[in-house]
Amino acid sequence: MNENEFRELHGFFLEDLKVGQEAMISKTVTESDVVFFSGVSGDNNPVHISDEFAEKTLFKKRVAHGFFTASLISTVIGTKLPGPGSIYLKQSIQFLAPVFIGETIKVVVKVKYINLKQKRVTLETYCEKNKERILEGEAEI
Repeated sequence: MNENEFRELHGFFLEDLKVGQEAMISKTVTESDVVFFSGVSGDNNPVHISDEFAEKTLFKKRVAHGFFTASLISTVIGTKLPGPGSIYLKQSIQFLAPVFIGETIKVVVKVKYINLKQKRVTLETYCEKNKERILEGEAEI
């Protein structure tokens, strides 16, 4: 098994992490993402699922669920950094701008602090569209 195959199965060990290390994904938000997230979460707020309703709001069109966007942070943590085996302990989130269907989101996780004694890692987390931050926060794993 080579190192990349090992990382896909087991992620990084705490001792392998370095402050400043980062990982990212990009995701274009689709109609299906919004519909499925609404179904899974039970959040059927019409601002997410009704064009007619959304046209009368501040945004003038449907917006993706904020927690759908935030859930992509978990994707990076669970698959890339630190990767499989990570245990999420907490997450702070500040929503800065809406995400619309069809927009591409860049999701970044960056190692901010490593506590070897407590076996915890603090991560800077953020999402961007068109190089503008739309969500930011901090995770502890």
